[in-house]
Amino acid sequence: MKALILSAGQGSRLLPLTEDRPKCLLPINSSRMIELQIRALIDCGIEEIAVVVGFRAAAVAHFLEELDHAGAAIRTLFNPFFNVADNLASCWMARGEMDRDFVLLNGDTLFEPAVLDRLLSAPAAPITMAIDRKAAYDSDDMKVRLNGSRLVEVGKTLSSEMVDGESIGMMRFLGEGPRRFAGVLDEIMHTPNGISWWYLKAIGVLADQGLVETRSIEGLTWGEVDFREDLERAETLFPDQPSVLGAAAGGTG
Repeated sequence: MKALILSAGQGSRLLPLTEDRPKCLLPINSSRMIELQIRALIDCGIEEIAVVVGFRAAAVAHFLEELDHAGAAIRTLFNPFFNVADNLASCWMARGEMDRDFVLLNGDTLFEPAVLDRLLSAPAAPITMAIDRKAAYDSDDMKVRLNGSRLVEVGKTLSSEMVDGESIGMMRFLGEGPRRFAGVLDEIMHTPNGISWWYLKAIGVLADQGLVETRSIEGLTWGEVDFREDLERAETLFPDQPSVLGAAAGGTG
């Protein structure tokens, strides 16, 4: 099992905090966002991690090089389309990494290790999406419609009466799942609007083929960081803890 982290974006909704550094390097207490993700991945036994970078790619690569990886292999992949494309292009750039089972993470999804453990322990399926449920959903939530545990539809514009939960930005690919996902990504990138789509467009295609299951992580701690208030919430949800990783001296500023 390996992990792919999509961290190519600047995080423009967090400007001016992200004016000269990408969202993934913003501090959460004394750690950086990407450090918290890597720490949780390693805690769950994942020892190979590929990070798709774009904005200030050299700064992210330097930070990762200065981390004590605790034996994990960590590398970066550059997405030259980061400023003009959505995250489907980042997945497409990483399609060569989809050669075996893997976990896919959005670069702004923070989580306690128990979240990933629950996803990894889900029944075998080509693709499994981690979802959460809450009393109400807003326009920015990536909402899902289910048939039992099987994904039927995913998108931000689903009407409230159709919503059964929200995607948290974490997925597991097993068996034929990596190959099927990479194939659909390639098909979409060969269309005129390919760079404009989220990778969940490809997941929707595969859901239509009955290949996508879901795993609820209700009751566990996670958070998405899009706005300044999300950063403040994340500092409460993820207080400093002893880590298997050694932070870079001085970080990247």
